[in-house]
This record gives sequence, C-alpha cells and structure tokens, in this order.
Amino acid sequence: MDRQQQFGFLLHDVTRLYRRRYEQRAMDLALTLPQCRTLYLVARNEGISQKKLADLAELDPMTMVRILDRMEADGWVERRSHPEDRRARSLSVTRNARPVLEQILAAASQTRSEALHGLSNEERNQLISLLEKVHANLGSLAPLADAARGPA
Repeated sequence: MDRQQQFGFLLHDVTRLYRRRYEQRAMDLALTLPQCRTLYLVARNEGISQKKLADLAELDPMTMVRILDRMEADGWVERRSHPEDRRARSLSVTRNARPVLEQILAAASQTRSEALHGLSNEERNQLISLLEKVHANLGSLAPLADAARGPA
C-alpha cells in the first residue's frame, strides 16, 4: 500500500493513541478528557458563552451544562451574566482552578513529550508546521453536499 494512502488511518490512530495516553493521566487527576478540555478552553477564552464553548469543544450543549455544573460546584468555574446577551452566561476560571489547570497542562506536556520522543526540535517544528498546513487546507474547504439530498 502506498504510504500516502495510509494518511487518514495513521492520523486517526495517532490521535486515538495520544488521547488514550492523555486520558490515563487525566484519570490520575480524577478528571475526564472533556473536563480537562473544558477547563482549558474556558481559561483560554475568558468570558466565553456556554453555547460558544460547547461549539468550540464539539460537545452537545446538555453535556457541556453537566460538565460546567460540576466545575461550578467544585469552585473552578464561575457563570456570570453575559454583558451583551442577557439570556447567555459568560464563563471564567476561578483562582481555585489554577492548580488544577497547571496539572492539566503538565499532563499534556508529559504526553506530548512521550509522543514526540526521538524527534529533534527541528523535526518537531516541521511536523507541527506540516500539520498546520493540513489543518488550514481542511479548514478552508466548503462542506460536502449531503449525499441523501443529492448534489448541492
């Protein structure tokens, strides 16, 4: 089989293995991967609405509400009235969440180091640059027409 034909399978399998390894570390923190991702995304996007956060995390809104309910109960996230939309809630990370966030980032760093082991800094940068190009290519494409509806 041509190596290029393996691209999608390899990318999927690398993602699966990377995710599994990170999830093992997250379990040591008594967190799930979606909880880690949510806390990280709120920290990077202070003031984000719950709806935008759910879209960004690629989670359905009800799942996001449950995750945020737990994080709010744990004192990690605050929900406030959104300044531009009174129906929406904006999210921010509390000081109590900072140590947890540091553990999440440390777990990510350890996992990344394991995944990139044996690659030089130049190779690491090249790999990331190439993946950024692939990401940009796929991100710029228009959605395919739904086969059930026929051609668009």
